[in-house]
Amino acid sequence: MGTDVNVHPGHGKAGRQPTRQFLDSLSGHDDPGMFGRMFPTLEPLAVDDGPLRELADAMKDPAPGDAAGNNLNVPAGFTYLGQFVDHDITLDLTSFGEKEADPTAVTNFRTPALDLDSVYGLGPDGSRHLYARNSASDNGKTPGPKLLIGKTVNVDDITGDHRNDLPRNPEGFALIGDHRNDENLVVAQTHLAMLKFHNKVCDQLAASGKPAGEIFEEARRIVTWHYQWMVLHDFVERITEKGIVAKILEQGRRFYRFKKIPYMPVEFSGAVYRLGHSMVRQVYSHNRIFTPGGLAPATLDLLFRFTGLSGGIIGDLAPNPIQPPLPLPVLSSNWIIDWRRYYKLLPNNPAGVGFNPSRKIDPFIVPQLHTLPGDGGSLPFRNLKRGVLLGLPSGQDVAKAMKIKNPLTPEEISKGSDGAVAKKHGLHQNTPLWYYILKEAEQRGGGERLGPVGATLLAEVFVGLVHGDHQSYLWLKGKSWKPTLPSQVPGEFTMADLLRFVGDISPIDGVSTV
Repeated sequence: MGTDVNVHPGHGKAGRQPTRQFLDSLSGHDDPGMFGRMFPTLEPLAVDDGPLRELADAMKDPAPGDAAGNNLNVPAGFTYLGQFVDHDITLDLTSFGEKEADPTAVTNFRTPALDLDSVYGLGPDGSRHLYARNSASDNGKTPGPKLLIGKTVNVDDITGDHRNDLPRNPEGFALIGDHRNDENLVVAQTHLAMLKFHNKVCDQLAASGKPAGEIFEEARRIVTWHYQWMVLHDFVERITEKGIVAKILEQGRRFYRFKKIPYMPVEFSGAVYRLGHSMVRQVYSHNRIFTPGGLAPATLDLLFRFTGLSGGIIGDLAPNPIQPPLPLPVLSSNWIIDWRRYYKLLPNNPAGVGFNPSRKIDPFIVPQLHTLPGDGGSLPFRNLKRGVLLGLPSGQDVAKAMKIKNPLTPEEISKGSDGAVAKKHGLHQNTPLWYYILKEAEQRGGGERLGPVGATLLAEVFVGLVHGDHQSYLWLKGKSWKPTLPSQVPGEFTMADLLRFVGDISPIDGVSTV
């Protein structure tokens, strides 16, 4: 097997990495809270670099702009909500660099919970740089319950006092609980929405007469529980199947098991949760300015450039007066997001307001992810190679271990131009797990949702992560708890409900609610 390729250049410099040697040294799940295998007894699938490269090349989307490749059931915002969630459950201390366009990479474990520590840090006492001053008492000497929000800088004709950027230090670094959420503009604006969500709940609690000293903890609980419910029911069930969470809660987790503390399964981090790569679009309609037919479409490249981590937001180091487009001191007002274009906030958008569906969940990845910046190489090849290095089993062996009644047949895997390459190398009978998950979604889910192996494993891990958190709604209140904040359907709570509740839908159009 070739060893000339560094699958993730730059990784391993900090933090903790799963390696084949480390994983093989575990007996079952001896390292709770870190990495482990759901199927520790299955044989690793060994494939040489040559066949992996050929398969990866065959996974290039030949028509990334073709509407036939769109997944209308999954708005594009969920691609980047998936990345935000990833950063909530994992921690990678290396800089973004070469994995610039890699939306759902999972490397290091953070806290084994969907607990929004990426937003709250260590709370007002431990991470006071994230919080606004407490103006209500002690002359503002201590942080209050609300999170800091940054202001944008006005450009062109977009004026006004827009608080629509992440808070930043004097040199442009975002003051947030996880620096990676400032790598991609849609993820950054998602993080901003979460900050505003918390602050809106704080305002609601203050208006109801809640004592000032109790507002932060109560707001954090409300926000986190609604976020957990939304991830399980709006995100997970949208890409798997409706009702799967209730089914798992009723029947128990069969494959993702732990005694007390959740671990990060490499079958999930190295294969299943990399489904997001196939959902990435090459071009987005971001707002009325950056849209196909406008000044310019929002390409993946531009979404990375207008950030502080991988782009040109550099605070006081920017020229004064500013010389758009880049570098900038903070985000420019013409890049504030229009959420109507990323989530289904309305049955139909007004004329001229475009809508971005995600791409289908299938083996085809947009061309830009095949040539990552900074000599990052091909993301599909890196994913396939990483699966080999981690010792992941074949998709067939996992399906057999799960007793899936109708696993993919070799004939189904052989379909299409990509399948012909898989067959050429015998990979239609012993298939890399990541490719199997994507092919299963294509063949069994019509490209709209995961198939039985992918859906079961994804849903079990997310249910387990929430259930394993002793502060979660599942642990403290049980599966019967329902969201209480305003929503279109009482007792439910979606990402669209969250954005409507925040009430900042498209600031540059003067649209706060829909």
